Amino acid sequence: MHSRTPSGAEPGPTREEPGPTREELDSGLTAELASVVSGARRRAVRDGDRQIDTAHLLHSLLETDPEVRAAFESGAQAVRVLGYLVQRSIGYGLQWQGAVEDSGAVPVVTPVRETGWSPSATTAMEVALERAERRGEPRALGMDLLAGLVADPECRAVEVLARARVDVPALLTRIEAGCRQNAQ
Repeated sequence: MHSRTPSGAEPGPTREEPGPTREELDSGLTAELASVVSGARRRAVRDGDRQIDTAHLLHSLLETDPEVRAAFESGAQAVRVLGYLVQRSIGYGLQWQGAVEDSGAVPVVTPVRETGWSPSATTAMEVALERAERRGEPRALGMDLLAGLVADPECRAVEVLARARVDVPALLTRIEAGCRQNAQ
């Protein structure tokens, strides 16, 4: 009889660590970015999604943060991205409903407590907080979160950006330029 466990996935010693809680992630955000997260959370609930994913965060960022919108090549490009994000609940993106976003870009540690965030969204939030910390800031900004979103080439937010014909490496260059300018 053959094992049903895929090769390389044999059970072994595991170490479960709790993932960051919503409160832990929220505590390192500016009021503006906390509002973005709140909007993403409402959107996930309204769409019937189990978790906040990177597309929810991107949608809320674009709606609320003018600096994030300015990072795009043009206003028309930002509007095109928003168009794809709006269509998510009426067709485009329906394949995502009920599925956990996990791009596989980072190892997933099963959280002991439910965080309400997809693994990719959690990673993007952690990247945002790390960027703020490197600048010596106590709280992350919208541009930090945008950088965290585009850092994972396999996440849903980057998929949306690609469909909207956004040059993601060029966007990341503009993000970095904007963050350097703000630091000065």
